[in-house]
Order: sequence, then structure tokens, then C-alpha cells
Amino acid sequence: MVNRKYINMKTQQNKLVILLSIVILSACSTRQSPTDADGRPLILKSGTIDVGLVETTPIVFKTKVFRFEYVRKGYWDNHTGDSYFRFVDHETGKPTKSFARGFHLGSAFVHDETVYVTAVDIWDGEQVHVFSSRDLENWESWLAFKLPAYGIFNTSLTWADNKYVIMFEIGKPEKETGKRFTANFATSTDLKNWEILSSNHNYAKDRYTAPHCLRYLDAYYYDFYLEAHDEYEMRVVRSKDLINWEPSPLNPVLKASSEDKKIANNNLSEELQQKIANAKDINNSDIDFCEFNGKLIINYSWGNQRGEEFLAEAVYEGTLKQFLKGWFPN
Repeated sequence: MVNRKYINMKTQQNKLVILLSIVILSACSTRQSPTDADGRPLILKSGTIDVGLVETTPIVFKTKVFRFEYVRKGYWDNHTGDSYFRFVDHETGKPTKSFARGFHLGSAFVHDETVYVTAVDIWDGEQVHVFSSRDLENWESWLAFKLPAYGIFNTSLTWADNKYVIMFEIGKPEKETGKRFTANFATSTDLKNWEILSSNHNYAKDRYTAPHCLRYLDAYYYDFYLEAHDEYEMRVVRSKDLINWEPSPLNPVLKASSEDKKIANNNLSEELQQKIANAKDINNSDIDFCEFNGKLIINYSWGNQRGEEFLAEAVYEGTLKQFLKGWFPN
């Protein structure tokens, strides 16, 4: 015999669950974007976490946050005699085994449960390489492309409209870069065969605009770059075609401030902490970020722009979409 009272009660309960889910989802999607007094996306600087590390990328891989690190030969805790790459568990601080010995200026990206790292074999060189792993332990690698007579530095990879897009920083030839340093672009569907986009796809030849972080959202590419403006600041522009660019009316994204020197890693020795306290701070550079549990984890570097550099962390209490769109409110 069918218990109609029980069925009606369960139906009402299911309707209530669905209604509550809709309300929660609606509340999350309409959560106010955190902004400062000037309407800029509010970045909260946590402070310095290491000394002598610069090019890093926070990523989310298998529900955990890791920080990709390019460990330079002269890093205070590098005893290998060469540069290398590694990932560090954001929660525990435990590093993975190192890889890519002798490579430089790496940048990490996650797509389809695979971690990719793009890098150069030498500073100011002609080659871009790709490293690939599904477990952060075993890596395969290959040459992505070679551009004779070019000088390539930082790279940043993203996924846009069923293709990979890489932004790569060039310092030469002068005809292509104008004033060093300039963003160029290439695309690929498999990360092995690349189309180098024509030289009118760039940002920007008329001044110092060193690129670092590329993102894609809702038909727009976002280029977070370093500009020599009021010392050195992180700024952002966006474009639909990688040719015509719109600067954010809210720039800069990051600039040097006293918060950079806060100590966010108590494991740093007294000697390193004293070095932080005494350092000259005229730049915020090399920003990168990932979204985790509804907020952004941000890494950036600060220092004197002459080789004395420090790694810092910050947070944005909102989503990646809110962050990117927040720099272009209109």
C-alpha cells in the first residue's frame, strides 16, 4: 500500500532542498566583489614568504594548492650548483622532487588534469620548452618552438576557445620588440605544433611593458605586466584579438608598499628577516594567481629591480571572474 502522506512529505522536503540550493547558488554568484575605497579589486598583502625567489605560479592540482617555483642557481637554499624547477605544497610547505635542471623562467598551467610548465633553456635565448606531468613526479618534455635571433624570457600559458595561447616576453630583435620588454603570442591545439602570431599581435613596443601573466575570460585576454611607471608597478590590459588593447582605468594592480616587508613565513631565519627589513623596495612584479575555495591566492615579487628580490603572497577574497572583470568596471 502506497503511503501518500510519506510521499508528500518527501516531495516537500525535496522542493525545500532545491529551493535552498538555488538561494545559496544565487547568493554566491551575486556576492559583492571586494574593492578598496577607490573601487579597485581589493588585494590583501600577507607579506614575504621567501628570499631570492621570483618567478612562481600558484596552481590547483587534484584539489590541492601548489606553488611552482623557479629555483635560481644563486638561491640561498640551492645546493645543486644549477637552476631547477619544483612544486611546493601550499599547506605543508613540502616540495616535490626537482626537475628541469638548467632551465629558467618557468611558468605553470593546469589543463585536463595535467600540469604543464613552459620555460626557456637560457635567458635571452631562442627556444621555448614544455614540460608535462600528471602527478608532479614524472615529467616528459619537448621543444615547443625556436625563433632564431630572438631573445625570449618569461612565458605564460592559457586555454582559450579550444586552443592553447602562450604569451612570451622578448627583448630582441629590436624590430619586433621596440623598447624592451614586449609580449608576443603563439597558439597551438596540442602544445607541440605552434603558430607564431604576426608581429602586430603584441603589447607593447612603445615603452617598457614586461609581460608576466596571461588569462582568458569571456572573449577577453588579460595581460598582467610590469611597467616602469612611478618606479615599477604591475598593471593590466585586456584585448579580444591580442592586437588592440584596453588598459584598466583602475591601474596599477600592485605597487610597492610597506606591507611587502611583513613576515608571512616564520620559518625564515633571523638573518633573512633582517635582509627583508633592510631591503630597498621600488617594485611589485611577476604576479600570478589561482582560484581556490572562492578566493584567489596571489604570488608576486618585490625588491630593488637590480637583483635583490623577495617572494610575497596576497589574497583576493573573491573569484577569478570577479577579479578580472573588477579591473574593467564599465
